[in-house]
Amino acid sequence: MDNLDLIKQISITSPGKIVLLVIDGLGGLPHPGTAKTELETANTPNLDRLATQSICGLIDPVGPGITPGSTPGHLALFGYDPVKYNIGRGVVAALGIDFDLKPADIAARGNFCTVDSSGFITDRRAGRISTEKCTELCRLLDEIKIEGIKLFVRPVREHRFAVVFRGEGLPPEVSDSDPQQTGVAPKAVKAKHAPALRTADIANEFIAQAGATLARHQPANMVILRGFSSLPIIPTMDDIYILKPVAIAAYPMYRGLAKLVGMTLLKTGPAIADEFDALKKNYTDYDFFFLHIKGTDSAGEDGDFDRKVSVIEEIDRALPTLTSLKPDVIVVTGDHSTPALLKSHSWHPVPVALYSQWCRPDRVGEFSEQACVSGGLGRLPATQIMPLAMANALKLAKFGA
Repeated sequence: MDNLDLIKQISITSPGKIVLLVIDGLGGLPHPGTAKTELETANTPNLDRLATQSICGLIDPVGPGITPGSTPGHLALFGYDPVKYNIGRGVVAALGIDFDLKPADIAARGNFCTVDSSGFITDRRAGRISTEKCTELCRLLDEIKIEGIKLFVRPVREHRFAVVFRGEGLPPEVSDSDPQQTGVAPKAVKAKHAPALRTADIANEFIAQAGATLARHQPANMVILRGFSSLPIIPTMDDIYILKPVAIAAYPMYRGLAKLVGMTLLKTGPAIADEFDALKKNYTDYDFFFLHIKGTDSAGEDGDFDRKVSVIEEIDRALPTLTSLKPDVIVVTGDHSTPALLKSHSWHPVPVALYSQWCRPDRVGEFSEQACVSGGLGRLPATQIMPLAMANALKLAKFGA
């Protein structure tokens, strides 16, 4: 039996409210000069206080040793098996900007990138160009013509965009062109089986025309694509958990993912304080709150240890807005680790703290990687966090006689 089938059978309604605070890319690695991670370096009195009242541990988003993308990392936190529900980044990118995807559409997540005279990638994010520049370049790419295909290129934020291919007979089972590293050329998109050969040809034609169009637009003189996908069939959180869930996320991709699993989307400003204020203003209207903070992940990907520390401290300063509401359950964790030393997502387990009136607080005295190693939750799959949150909110009935 799928774990979601079991949870669906025993989910019940209760007045309890759950807040899931996801600090994107939270986990880190020790700085060579201090032997402390970003989280251990940050001054976090409010997170530490919450940890002392919680049961803590470490979670693996997909499995030990497996580096997760953002989509599987979040799906696991929502209780979905990220391997069974392996959803491409393109769909959530398109949904996150409110693009009206059709069932037969194929969407891909794109990066504007920089290539040198040899065609090798020197910057996968084109210096994080402004969203305004991204919008301008997307307008140019939106003019590309491919026979038999309606093409849509839409800006997301900074260097990121979404591209949608609309036509007949386009299976999404093709490989990425993004090699996920610098110093190499973008990959050719390849079909994973024969029916997807046309999809691969169309994607490669788009990339070739995009490269020609962008040749003079330094630093964004090329594109790389990943996460080719079509709309999946996935049960909603309301259907599984009998919840009224809402998402508070400034970044489009996470809004798209939340929409995919049936969450209402709240409008929020870009600042961390804006998101916490949105939680406070809408607290009476929902019983599950997904509160997402992006800045930690961006800093980690940029290799900016100090900036990641600063974002964590800003979250800590905003935390009393959340705790003053006295939710029945508070979960604080991340979707994956993004150590600044690696400048990328990593396989390292992520700290988690779960607070409720009914939890058994352990002896963890601060919210950090080292402290959470000895927490009462131990090390567990991220998919188990949602059932624990539901149980602590008294939203699961007894299983069996």
